Amino acid sequence: MPETKNKFKIGAIIQARTGSTRLPGKVLMNIGNKPMLWHIIERLKYSKKISEIILAIPDNKQNDILEKFAKQNGIKYYRGSEENVLSRYYETAKKFKCDIVVRITSDCPLIDPFVVDNIINKQIEKKFDYTSNTIKRTFPKGLDTEVFGFKILEMAFNQAEGKYEKEHVTPYIYEHPEFFRLQSVEAEEIIRHPEFRLTVDVKNDLELIREIYKVLYHPFKIFCTEEIINLFNRKPELLKLM
Repeated sequence: MPETKNKFKIGAIIQARTGSTRLPGKVLMNIGNKPMLWHIIERLKYSKKISEIILAIPDNKQNDILEKFAKQNGIKYYRGSEENVLSRYYETAKKFKCDIVVRITSDCPLIDPFVVDNIINKQIEKKFDYTSNTIKRTFPKGLDTEVFGFKILEMAFNQAEGKYEKEHVTPYIYEHPEFFRLQSVEAEEIIRHPEFRLTVDVKNDLELIREIYKVLYHPFKIFCTEEIINLFNRKPELLKLM
């Protein structure tokens, strides 16, 4: 991860667990010869804004394997409630003293660090409470990035009451525009493809991601979303895997 000169400590917190209902254990399934979660972390290391990458892992035996992964790869982590992800997120951000939180999920192996940095920049420059590219879907699914201050996360943690709000971290924020200043970031025309799925929920998704990595992956160079779109233009048969 490049050196940053941030005024704030910006923590990218990846919520990760092994207990996916549709594709159990997907976060550690291989793409090439590395686990999906490894690729997410490596791509985020290309960010010029993120100060630290942290895993937020459930505190139960089933997810001990993710703690082992974190230790083997020198990744910082925190373990908390599996069901109350909001509390797990808040406690992670508090422990690592994050001023700004970047929320990333562990099913997005094509997360784009250039998109992430753009959203971070807009959050800092415009001083909104919450900035994301998911309020209005214009990016491909799988580039989802949410950025908010620690104090905003703390408010959500203290005030959210519904089960859905606690399971999904940010609904209390984006569903209450009367309390929070929300900023939506939309995609540039060249990557404006909200119909594309670049996330992993089911087996077909993983097959598509593996095909993309076969063509575009290089161990010492990041490939961006525009290159993925160009690949689809050259090989439209890949779209059948979506």
